[in-house]
Amino acid sequence: MPRSQQTSRPLVIASVMASMAMVAIEATIVSTAMPQIVAQLGDLHLYSWVFSSFLLTQTAMTVIFGKLADLYGRKPIALIGIAIFLLGSVLAGFAWSMPAMIVFRLIQGVGAGAIQPVTLTIVADLYPARERGKVQGYLASVWAISAVVGPMVGGFIIHDFSWAWIFWMNVPIGLLSAAGFIMFLRESERHSRPSIDFAGAGLFMVTITALMMALTYAGDDDIAKASMAGGAFVVCLLFFLMQEKRAAEPMISFALWSRRPIAACNGATVLSGMILMGATTFLPMYVQGVLHRSPVIAGLALTMMMVGWPAGATFAAKSLHRFGLRPILIWGSAFIPAGAVLLLMLAPGSSPLIAAFGSLIMGFGMGTSSVSSLMLIQEIVDVAQRGSATASNLFSRNLGSTLGATLFGAVLNFGLSHSKNVAAVTSEQLKALLQNQATSLGGGDAIRQVLHDSLHLTFVSIFVIAIFVVGFLLFVPRVDIGGQRKMPVEGLAPLED
Repeated sequence: MPRSQQTSRPLVIASVMASMAMVAIEATIVSTAMPQIVAQLGDLHLYSWVFSSFLLTQTAMTVIFGKLADLYGRKPIALIGIAIFLLGSVLAGFAWSMPAMIVFRLIQGVGAGAIQPVTLTIVADLYPARERGKVQGYLASVWAISAVVGPMVGGFIIHDFSWAWIFWMNVPIGLLSAAGFIMFLRESERHSRPSIDFAGAGLFMVTITALMMALTYAGDDDIAKASMAGGAFVVCLLFFLMQEKRAAEPMISFALWSRRPIAACNGATVLSGMILMGATTFLPMYVQGVLHRSPVIAGLALTMMMVGWPAGATFAAKSLHRFGLRPILIWGSAFIPAGAVLLLMLAPGSSPLIAAFGSLIMGFGMGTSSVSSLMLIQEIVDVAQRGSATASNLFSRNLGSTLGATLFGAVLNFGLSHSKNVAAVTSEQLKALLQNQATSLGGGDAIRQVLHDSLHLTFVSIFVIAIFVVGFLLFVPRVDIGGQRKMPVEGLAPLED
C-alpha cells in the first residue's frame, strides 16, 4: 500500500488529543464565563441547566455512538461527533436567551458523547496494551491540563473579548482535529450492511434522559418533578429491555455488560465517578468556608487531584506487564480510600496541605484504577465490540458523576438542616461564609462549625464509597491482556510511525 494510504499513529494521536482537549476544557471554561452569560441572557433559575443539559446528552449518547463506531467504523463516527460538537459551539456563541443556550448545549453534549468513546477506541485499535502506556499518560494529561488552564483562559476571554469566544474557540481546534483524522487515519472499507437498532437507540436516550432529569430534580428538592421523571424512567426502561431482547443487533449487549470483569470494572467506575464529583464539589467549599482560605488556595488543593490522576494513569499503563493487571487494579484503587482518610482528618484548624495531599492521593488512585479498568475492558473483547465496551466504561463514569452530585448534595443538605450546634444554616449564611462575610451575620464560628460537621459527614460518605470501589475490583478475575500480542489489524490499514 502506498505511504499516503498508511495510518500515521503520532498524527492520529495528535488529532485524538486535540478533540479530547476541546471537550475537556469545555466544563471549566464555561463555569468561569457563566456569571457574565447569565447577566446578559437572564433567567438565573435556569443556570444549572446549562451544565445539566450538556451532561445529559453526553451520557445518553455515549453508548449509542460507541455501538455505531463498531458498526460503521471509528473514523466516520469521530468526524460526525466533531461536526455536531462544533455546530453546537457556534450556535451557543450566538445564543440570545438561556433556553436557546440550553438547547445548543444539548447539541454540544451529543457531539461530546461521540468524541469521547470513539477517540479512546481509536487509541486501543492503534496500540497494543504493552505500547499504550505512554499514550494513556498523554491523554490523562489532557484532562489535567484542561482543568487547570480552562479557568485561566476563560477569565482572559471574559476580560478582553465577548463570552461567545469561549464557544467559538472550539472551531479551529475541531477543524484541525477533523483534518488529522481525514488525512492520517485509514480504515478498510466495510461492505456489510449492519442492522441498526433505531428503536433501541431512541428508547435508550429517552430512558437515560428521564433518569438524569429525575436525579437533577431530586438534587434540587423538587420531589413532584423528580417523581414524574422517575416514573417515566421506569416505564421507558421496561420498553427498552423488551426491545433489546428481540433486536438482531441490540444497542446494548447485555451479554457484554454482564461479563464479570466488565461488570466489576464498570461498577467500580460508577462509584469512582461519584467520588470524583463529591471531592471536586465539596473540598474547595471546606477549604474556603471552614479553613477560611482564599479561593486560590482552595483551587490549588483541588488541582492536586488533577496532578495525581495523570501520574496514576501513567504508572498503571507502564506497570501492567510488570506487576499484572489485577494487582494494579486492586492496590491502585486502595489509594482512593487512603486519600479519603486524610479528608476525614480535616478540622477547622487544619492546614490546607492535608486537603491537598488527600486530593493528590485520591487522584493517583483514580488515575490508576480508571486506566487499568479501561485497558482491561478494551482487551478482553473482540475488535468488533471494542467501541461498545469503551462506551460502557465512559457511560458508567458519567452516570456516577450525576449520582454523586445528587447523593452528596443530599448528605450536605441533611447535615446543614440537622445540626446539633445551632439552628439550621440558611443559604444566605452559607454564601456569606464562603465570601468571608459570616461575621456580618453574626455567629460566624458557629456557622463554620456546622459547615465542618456537614462536610465531614460528606467526606465519611466518600470514604465508605471508596471502600466499595476496592470491593468491586476484588471481583475482577486474573486476566491476561495479551502480552506480546500485536496491534489488531481488523478494519485498519498498515501503520506508519
